[in-house]
Amino acid sequence: MIQTKSRRAWLAGAALAAVAAGVSPAAAQDRAIAFTGARILTMAGEPIENGTLVIKDGTIIAVGANVAIPADAERRDAAGRVIMPGIVDTHSHIGQVAGADGSGPIQPDVRAMDSIDPMSTTIDKARAGGVTTANIMPGSGHLMSGQTFYMKLRKGRTIEDIAFQMKDGAAIGGMKMANGTNPMGRSGFPGTRAKSASLVREVLTEAKAYCAGDREKRDLGKEALCEVLSGERLVHFHSHRADDIMTALRLKQEFGFNLLIQHGTETWKIAGELAKAGVPVSNITLDAPGGKLETMGLRMDNAGILERAGVLVSIHSDDAIVDSRMMLREAALAVRGGMSREGALRALTINGAKQMKLDARVGSLEVGKDADFLVLDGDPLSAYSHVLETWVEGDKLFDRSKPEDLLMATGGFGAGSPMEAAHHHWEIAEAEGAE
Repeated sequence: MIQTKSRRAWLAGAALAAVAAGVSPAAAQDRAIAFTGARILTMAGEPIENGTLVIKDGTIIAVGANVAIPADAERRDAAGRVIMPGIVDTHSHIGQVAGADGSGPIQPDVRAMDSIDPMSTTIDKARAGGVTTANIMPGSGHLMSGQTFYMKLRKGRTIEDIAFQMKDGAAIGGMKMANGTNPMGRSGFPGTRAKSASLVREVLTEAKAYCAGDREKRDLGKEALCEVLSGERLVHFHSHRADDIMTALRLKQEFGFNLLIQHGTETWKIAGELAKAGVPVSNITLDAPGGKLETMGLRMDNAGILERAGVLVSIHSDDAIVDSRMMLREAALAVRGGMSREGALRALTINGAKQMKLDARVGSLEVGKDADFLVLDGDPLSAYSHVLETWVEGDKLFDRSKPEDLLMATGGFGAGSPMEAAHHHWEIAEAEGAE
């Protein structure tokens, strides 16, 4: 919904009033906020009935059934509500992300961060579904299609605003790899599965020599692969068939990189092997609408089979394969297929954070962690429940009671036009400029 002139004037006026009072809008948020009377699902222990969550300066300062609330805290009655951690989506394509081009099958130097639009309405839409952290992936049409981008779904106008964390001028993330039919068949690309594995083995072998000091000239792709080989950069491996997944495991064993299987359609066939190798899986409950031969083995009980085998499982959207607003429904389908309720909720939150080594900050509601959480009006796995509010680092960035936010929750594909998005972000800039 495009805001009216009077609405824009109100926002700017509110900012000016705060300055006149000697308190900036940001400083006003330094006061603690206490949510009381809620059912709290922390993902770090048993559910807390009639619980309290206290946040301040973007972090959680208290959570429990009996906690001390600062005397000056703003109290919000959350009776009848459910509070849970924000969703960690381990595989998404929001932000209009792009990756490698058709010039070759292996392009580790390409960075997803250089193609993402921080003002895309797809990010607003994901917040409406409760996503607060996401791994943004380039496409799967390459053996290596580039470096992924770990996104914190803050409001922002630059890539730095929404990066989970910056390091040496770049956003942290993983490396997207793929096998099976996606990277096969085009001119200059492999024509068989054996050739696919051969090309990957060759480039990793060359990178090992480069990392050991054989550097005639700087190679940005090999530098990224040095981070893969050292274990610093996680490999997100798009793979469906059981035989392709086993190929990924062999490559991991040979080169020692950290591996997360993405999709893993037939992981139910080799759950024991994955558990023995300690390889986690980012699972999708629904995949490839319209049909894809590699997903013929898709089973709704896949996540449950992996859970019982002891594999660390997360649930992802692959947005727009599954809309980011439907991730809670994905978890419910996993439960229908035999996954435990607790396991399905952990698969949406703490498990993905652990897989990407982000769990020191996100994935559960614990003291010291980022204040990323959702307020719902019922059971998260019920089709009748709604995300009412999404908070990121102590800022309420989705509020279902606001018409413009409701549009993001209920609207069609994209849930908003580019014009609306531009106007919305311009309005924020206008208000902030008044500080």
